[in-house]
Amino acid sequence: QVKLEESGGGLVQPGESLRLSCAASGTLLEVYKMAWYRQAPGKQRELVATIRNGGATDYGDSVKGRFTISGDTAKFTVYLQMSSLKPEDTAIYYCNFDTVVYGHEYWGQGIQVSVSS
Repeated sequence: QVKLEESGGGLVQPGESLRLSCAASGTLLEVYKMAWYRQAPGKQRELVATIRNGGATDYGDSVKGRFTISGDTAKFTVYLQMSSLKPEDTAIYYCNFDTVVYGHEYWGQGIQVSVSS
């Protein structure tokens, strides 16, 4: 059984940093893209950042210049370095692995990030 587990969340003050990690266990299909999503209370799930085979990255407009995604699709690990955190970054963050099999993807259970003074 495949399991993705996030770690590194918590409560921080505005302007501080956090680093999220996501690691997979089990036997996974080949992964070509990894991503972080987030969902704040009462809002839809939002794409935060993606990283593809070869290292190409992309970011949502609200986190550009503040967040950095890194990882290795072959090692099934992905990270999200979050800097200059704002209260509006408060959400549950989910990691997602997209595989080469159409429509087949894996999700973590989510981890809470709270930014408050």
